[in-house]
Amino acid sequence: MTNPMPKGSIHRIVDTMIELARCSTDDRIILAGSKEPDRIFDLRSRGYDRVATTATCKLSRGQYDVAFVEWRQHSIKALETTLDWLVHFLSPRGVLVIWIDTAPGHRNLRSTIEQLGFRVEVGTRCETGFAISARRLNFGQQTMAA
Repeated sequence: MTNPMPKGSIHRIVDTMIELARCSTDDRIILAGSKEPDRIFDLRSRGYDRVATTATCKLSRGQYDVAFVEWRQHSIKALETTLDWLVHFLSPRGVLVIWIDTAPGHRNLRSTIEQLGFRVEVGTRCETGFAISARRLNFGQQTMAA
């Protein structure tokens, strides 16, 4: 059994993820990870009403603006499998924000994200882990061509 994180730590992690995503309250957000039902309440209390979990999402692929992944005490390999499935739900301009509780795993995570067609924009230590945000590699190219 794992020790629960202090409530203040959870709020700071959620705040960091929102900041990294640069999302608005109008964005559609999909949640994945160990505490996804709890995060719905955290986000809705901040005004983000268009939130779903991977278990409750009803929109088809490519419809979400932001994916928040909270990864605790699971293997990086399992995270890679989850990301491979999850990124298909993001729109072409979608952003992926991942918080993991093991900073050493972030090195492997960067290459996985790049293999999925995303570019890591920023990473930061936060509370008891590490958070990163990534955008699709081709999004900037599509914007420039338009």
